Amino acid sequence: MLILVLNSGSSSIKYKLFDIREDSEKLLDKGLTERIGEKIPSHKEAVNLILNKIGPKIDAVGHRVVHGGDRFSESILIDSQVIKAIEDFIELAPLHNPPSLLTINESRKILSGIPHVAVFDTAFYCDMPKYAYFYAIPYKFYEKYKIRRYGFHGTSHRYVSEQASRLLKRPLNGLRLITCHLGNGCSITAVRNGKAIDTSMGFTPLEGLVMGTRSGDMDPAIIPYIMEKENIDVTAVVEMLNKKSGLLGVSGLTNDMRELMQAKGSNKKVKLALDIFIYRIKKYIGAYTGVMSGCDAIIFTGGIGENNPALIEEICKGAVSKDTKTLMIPTDEELMIARDTYRIAVS
Repeated sequence: MLILVLNSGSSSIKYKLFDIREDSEKLLDKGLTERIGEKIPSHKEAVNLILNKIGPKIDAVGHRVVHGGDRFSESILIDSQVIKAIEDFIELAPLHNPPSLLTINESRKILSGIPHVAVFDTAFYCDMPKYAYFYAIPYKFYEKYKIRRYGFHGTSHRYVSEQASRLLKRPLNGLRLITCHLGNGCSITAVRNGKAIDTSMGFTPLEGLVMGTRSGDMDPAIIPYIMEKENIDVTAVVEMLNKKSGLLGVSGLTNDMRELMQAKGSNKKVKLALDIFIYRIKKYIGAYTGVMSGCDAIIFTGGIGENNPALIEEICKGAVSKDTKTLMIPTDEELMIARDTYRIAVS
């Protein structure tokens, strides 16, 4: 079965074409269509460019969708109700769900006679225990606005968990794993018996680990304090926390880990930024080891997790016991999406 995977961002669409069969998985083509809104007018034109390049022989399409709220605990065949639900969650993912919708609608229009499947980043976390996803604020805010921990990067965490099971030659339902997706965006997840039981990102991707430009965990009282002192509004401070903080904000240099690792020996602020980054990951590893009463393996993935062995060694130093395996597994969200699409399309 030829399965096209479309991974839409605000100004780009990444795609991969797979030949998926019951006994084999083969990548046939891949690419990235960039500068949508500049060089390419819209996602509509971008989809047409991709489909013209690939040709008409596609049996199913899998779509990455960032936010499915608490409505979708697994991937699903797209119909009008699913479209409506993705629209409903735009306010929770204003940068991500709209381009996904544009891509879905255009590809369904052109390829109307085949299955289209939505694979949600948030789905992996829908079944977390309530005590892990509830915030200790008045309950009415969950009832009225669905404010809870949603988690993100779920497709990546699910993929590397399954790969870890294969590498360790142990069943997933008997493993306690800590999966660390480290890139410009970073998240860490506790996975017990194949299920996510806690994760660092929350209501939005801002919570949790220190990231390239995001602050991660902080005292929320800092927000009104900065607003008053700097005479700025909510929009400006949220912009600062999302795009001007994290490794970039502390180092004052860059959010590129390669440059930071080169400069750490001569720049005190760079060293501090890296120390905070490492410490926060260690703290989460310790916490998740505690809530699972141990850990069988820690998995590192993502651009930073896959390409910085010296940094990973520093993270593991003193935080990982001798009985815990440490694995580096390249993530492949598109393959995970293709697998789900195949399963749903043939059922």
